[in-house]
Amino acid sequence: MTSPPSSLTQDKTTQATIASYENKNTSTSTSTSTSTSTSTSTSTSTIAIVNTSTHHKIDTHTDTAPMGRDDTERDAGAGARTSEFDVEFLGRQRPAVFKSQWSELGFCFSLLGSMLMAEYFVSGFHIILPPLAEELDIPQASQTWPSSVFSLVTGAFLLPLGRLGDMYGGYYVFNVGLAWFFLWCLIAAFSNNYMMLIFCRALQGLGSAAYLPAGIMLLGKIYRPGPRKNLVFALYGAFAPIGFFFGILIGGVSGQFLSWRWYFWLGSIVLGVIAAVSFLTIPNDLREKREQISMDWWGVATIVPGLLLLVYAITDSSHAPQGWASPQILVTLLLGVAFLVGAWYVEAKVAANPLLPADLFAPKSMKTLSLALFFAYGTFGLFLFYSSFYIETVLHMSPLLTAVWYIPMIVGGLVIGTVGGFTLHLLPGRVLLAISGMGNLLCVLLFAIIPDNPNYWAYVFPSMICATIGIDITYTVSNVFITTNLPAHRQGTAGALINSLLFLGISFFLGMGDVAVGQTSHLGLKQSYKTAFWLAVGVGGVALLLYAFVQIGQAKSDLTMEERQQLEAEARQVQGVEGNTNAGAGGRDTSAATTDTDVNTDVEKSRPLAREAQNPAR
Repeated sequence: MTSPPSSLTQDKTTQATIASYENKNTSTSTSTSTSTSTSTSTSTSTIAIVNTSTHHKIDTHTDTAPMGRDDTERDAGAGARTSEFDVEFLGRQRPAVFKSQWSELGFCFSLLGSMLMAEYFVSGFHIILPPLAEELDIPQASQTWPSSVFSLVTGAFLLPLGRLGDMYGGYYVFNVGLAWFFLWCLIAAFSNNYMMLIFCRALQGLGSAAYLPAGIMLLGKIYRPGPRKNLVFALYGAFAPIGFFFGILIGGVSGQFLSWRWYFWLGSIVLGVIAAVSFLTIPNDLREKREQISMDWWGVATIVPGLLLLVYAITDSSHAPQGWASPQILVTLLLGVAFLVGAWYVEAKVAANPLLPADLFAPKSMKTLSLALFFAYGTFGLFLFYSSFYIETVLHMSPLLTAVWYIPMIVGGLVIGTVGGFTLHLLPGRVLLAISGMGNLLCVLLFAIIPDNPNYWAYVFPSMICATIGIDITYTVSNVFITTNLPAHRQGTAGALINSLLFLGISFFLGMGDVAVGQTSHLGLKQSYKTAFWLAVGVGGVALLLYAFVQIGQAKSDLTMEERQQLEAEARQVQGVEGNTNAGAGGRDTSAATTDTDVNTDVEKSRPLAREAQNPAR
C-alpha cells in the first residue's frame, strides 16, 4: 500500500500529476440501448497541473459533449501529450515546500556545504598530521588512527543513524548531526594529548554519520524525478572533491604558516554558518505522517561492532608487530567476521524492521550497482590518499603546491556537475556509468605508470580530470537512481546505504592498500606506492566490469515512487472489477451483457496505466 502523503512530496502537485496520467490512458464511455436505438458517447477530459510553488496553472478544462470516434481519438492523443508535458514541467519547477528562490538556495547551500565539510576534515587532516604529531608527541605507529578513526566511525554508524531519519524526519537528524559535528570540531582544536584528539575525531564521525544520510533523504524526498533533481544531486556530488581540495589547501596553509589548530578553527567557523543557514531554510518535516518504523537494536548490536572490528583489523594489520599473526589482529578479525555473520542471520530471520530491509534491493540492478559502487569508491579513495602522498613525498612538492595540482579536480567537478545536471536525462545511466568507470580506472593507471620526473600536463593533469569524471558521474547517477526508485519512508535508509558504500569502500580498500604498501616497503617508497596504485587499477577494473551488468535508463522527469504505487493499486482495483464482471456474466440479460462490454472496454483502455506504473522509463 502507498505511504501517507508527505508535506515534502507536494500533495497537490502529486494529485494533479496522477490525474493527468490517468487522463492519458482512461476515458468514460456510456452506451444505453433504448427502443429508439439512440447512442450517446460522453467524454470527460480534465487536465490540470498547478505548480504550488509558483502558482502557475497550465490549463484546466472539462468538456462534456457528444463525440464521434475521431474526436475521441484526437482528445486521447492531446491528453497524452499534455500529461507528458505536465510531468516534464513539474520535473523542472521549484519544489512547493520552498516559498521563494532564496529559501531553496539556502537549502542547497546547507546540503552542499555539509558534503564539502565532510571531505574537508578527511583530506586536510593528512596535511596537518606531521606538525600535530610533533606537538602532541604522537609516536609513528599511532599516527594512522587520528586520520582513520573519523571515517571508520562514520561508516559504522551510518545505517542506525539513517534509520533515525526514517523515524523522526530529516530536518532534526540533519541539524542535530551538523551541530554535533561543529561542536566536536571546535573542541578538537584545543586537544592537548593523543587520547583527547582520538576521542574528538571519533565523535566528529558520529555527526557526519547523522547528517550525511539525512541530507540525501531530504534531497530525495523534496525533489521529484527530473532535470532539477539531477542538477542538485550533480552539484552535491561535485562538492566532495571541492571539499577535498579545500581541506588540503587550508591544511597546507595552517601547517606551514599558522598552527594546526587553525585548521579546526576555520572549519568550525564554516560549519557554524552552514548550521545556522540549515536551521532556517531546511523544511521542517516533524509533522509529516510516517509509517510505523522502529529501530532495529539487534541489527545495531551486530552490524556496528562487526564493521568496526573488521576494518580495524585490516587497517592495523600492517602496523602490528607480527602483522596478521599479531594476537590483537587475529582476535578482532575473527570477532568482526562473527558479528557480521550474526548480523546476516538477525537481519534475515529475526528483525521486524531490519536496518537493511529486503525491499531496499528490490529495484532492478540494485544489488549489482551496490557492489560496483563499493569497488568504485574504493578506487577513488586509493587515488585521493596515495596521489597526495606520492606528490608530496616522492615528487617532493610542498603542501600548497600539492593543493594547486588538484585544482583541475575542482574546476572539472563544477563543470561536470553543472553540465551533467542538465544532460543526465538525455543519456542512459548505463552509458554514463561506463564513462565514469573508465575515468576511475585511468586516474589510477596514470599514477601507476608515472615516470620519475613526470610532465604535469601529460600525467597528473589528465589523471585529475579522469578522477573527477569517475567520482562525480558515479555519485550522481547512483544517487538519482536509488532515491527515485525507493519510497519516501526508505529515503533515510537509502542515504545510509549510499554513504555506507562510500565510506566503507574507502576504508576497506585503504586498509588493503596499507597492507600492500607494507608488504612491499623493502622496494622503496616510490615502488610501494605504485603497488597501491596497481591495486587500485584492479579494484577499478572490477567496478567497470560490474557496471556492464547494471541496467539504468535516462533520469528524466517521471512519477515519484508513491505516485507509481498509487497507479498500481488503482490498476489492480480495475482488474478486480474485470474479474468480478466476467464471473457473473453467464446469468445476465442482454442489456447487462452490453454494460459488461462497455466495462471491459474501459478496463482494456486502463491497462496501459498498469504498464505505465510497472515499467517506468528509467
